[in-house]
Amino acid sequence: MSQNRKKEFFRALKFLLFSISAGIIQIASFTLLLEVVGLVYWQSYLISLILSVLWNFTFNRRYTFQSAANVPRAMALVALFYVVFTPLSTWGGHLLAQAGVNEYIIEAGTMILNFVLEFLYQRFVVFKNSLDTRK
Repeated sequence: MSQNRKKEFFRALKFLLFSISAGIIQIASFTLLLEVVGLVYWQSYLISLILSVLWNFTFNRRYTFQSAANVPRAMALVALFYVVFTPLSTWGGHLLAQAGVNEYIIEAGTMILNFVLEFLYQRFVVFKNSLDTRK
């Protein structure tokens, strides 16, 4: 395995591990908001998604992509991703929940889709030109 492929493999592995931790935050807050607070699906999803995105961005910028990029610019680019992803996933999840699909099945599917799309977007758009620039 070449040095570059090895580096990208470990980058993807770190992204996976941080995403798992963000997923734990998302599921815990989603469950709390849905079951304890009593919010409906889309409200619980939206708040839990925001919490996990903030967590995930912070750690992935620093440790996975090791980027010294301008934080406000990088966060704005991530926000652009979520300007598209959030309404579509919230609306789609709401429709599925209304159709009787279990909220946790919807949440799991949405989280997997988010994981794949967000990694590709952050790797090839947000941090494309600033990979490994952090000392």
